Amino acid sequence: MAAVAAATRWRLLLVLSAAGLGVTGAPQPPNILLLLMDDMGWGDLGVYGEPSRETPNLDRMAAEGMLFPNFYTANPLCSPSRAALLTGRLPIRSGFYTTNGHARNAYTPQEIVGGIPDSELLLPELLKEAGYTSKIVGKWHLGHRPQFHPLKHGFDEWFGSPNCHFGPYDNKARPNIPVYRDWEMVGRFYEEFPINLKTGEANLTQIYLQEALDFIKRQQAAHHPFFLHWAIDATHAPVYASRPFLGTSQRGRYGDAVREIDDSVGKILHLLRDLSIAENTFVFFTSDNGAALISAPRQGGSNGPFLCGKQTTFEGGMREPAIAWWPGHIPAGQVSHQLGSIMDLFTTSLSLAGLEPPRDRAIDGLDLLPTMLQGRLTDRPVFYYRGNALMAVTRGQYKAHFWTWTNSWEEFRQLGLQPLTQGSTAQGRRRIYLAPHFPALLRSRGVDFCPGQNVSGVTTHSQEEHTKLPLVFHLGRDPGERFPLSIASTEYLDALRQITPVVRQHQEALVPGQPQLNVCNRAVMNWAPPGCEKLGKCLMPPESVPEKCSWPH
Repeated sequence: MAAVAAATRWRLLLVLSAAGLGVTGAPQPPNILLLLMDDMGWGDLGVYGEPSRETPNLDRMAAEGMLFPNFYTANPLCSPSRAALLTGRLPIRSGFYTTNGHARNAYTPQEIVGGIPDSELLLPELLKEAGYTSKIVGKWHLGHRPQFHPLKHGFDEWFGSPNCHFGPYDNKARPNIPVYRDWEMVGRFYEEFPINLKTGEANLTQIYLQEALDFIKRQQAAHHPFFLHWAIDATHAPVYASRPFLGTSQRGRYGDAVREIDDSVGKILHLLRDLSIAENTFVFFTSDNGAALISAPRQGGSNGPFLCGKQTTFEGGMREPAIAWWPGHIPAGQVSHQLGSIMDLFTTSLSLAGLEPPRDRAIDGLDLLPTMLQGRLTDRPVFYYRGNALMAVTRGQYKAHFWTWTNSWEEFRQLGLQPLTQGSTAQGRRRIYLAPHFPALLRSRGVDFCPGQNVSGVTTHSQEEHTKLPLVFHLGRDPGERFPLSIASTEYLDALRQITPVVRQHQEALVPGQPQLNVCNRAVMNWAPPGCEKLGKCLMPPESVPEKCSWPH
């Protein structure tokens, strides 16, 4: 209650200040740290039941804060989910989808032409109204062309990359991905920022950790409220860890990466305590989408009891680990069964800053402060989109699937696939756009987003429509989505009565944004990023040939 009242006071004080009325002793709004992991699964933390129990710092964070077992991303793939977090809107509203095929996953590889539109209002832009200084550390992934740069969309500082750390490439057929400090590149992955694919050694998590610690210290010394978006990618294939952590996990290399992340989160929280700002800093930990089971077990994580993983709209692809921490405000040791969404972090952060969300557009995120501070539960639906298709909806305990699809039979049966992350000289459109979906390993089997989890009639390799008779699951009794309710049962009919009007209202009101992920062009890749001339790192782009992106699944 105290923090809700404080947020109200901050709003009043901001209004009075804007009106030119002198206000002394105004409370500073809390700092905001959003810790976003990459392809980390619901089952990767000890507090969620991972048997190795190798995440003591994150487990302690949960014990000191609030655990959300029913927290969802807005899309089962990286770029759209990150757009949703920073805009508070479903990706289909902001244009982070494709119309090149029905229900196709799409994101922002190097050859993508689109990115975050100027019309979208991102969280750091809005937080400036309350005096926040904002920094993103790690992966941006909302477009790499100059107009999409994060410092043009509200962030004050950036250290990280615009794309995933795929590679190495030969800088002829494809350039290596650049790493930026603020406006300019300071090197490239596999060059100035090495990643050893054979051993898994890379020092990137330590670099990202130091960037976070230094930023926190500087802002605390300047007495500025700050927003830190720590979006690291060590758990995305090819996974990596620094030398002190390699070989230390019971889970192999992926576990090494998780252990280093856990250690880093512990150091961040320890610094907040040392600086005596823990009680004025809201921290939230989650992931962009479910674990990539196609990369498991060596390069992928665990989605616990849930079905499938990344790229799918089953629970394993959409339900995420989530922990809120704010000492002195969020009661310790709480578990909330609120249906939460990554989009709620947008609205909740604005509320913490004493700001209202924009009123000139649809905002899908809820303010979770009443949940975290008072234990209040809000009835709300969760929409599961895959590209331009509404695949499923959850309301309460019931989830209705209107479409099911893992990936095509053609992909599933494909053998001897050589991923392009190793094939830098490969030519051809299909090979170019398939590459980032696979780990940097030679695979001897086809593409399978649900390995060992075939559920007849549910995990389908053709797009199956269920709009007339949806597949309905009770997620409390059946979190693994293995036992659809009988369509002849009273329970099935009651569930549809709850869900059908919600879906109708949503679809009638929906105004999709202009799709940003339709057009690809090899000429727009990271050939000559800003700052390349200072480093002698500028490369010659090929001829510009725009074409439709190929999104196979």
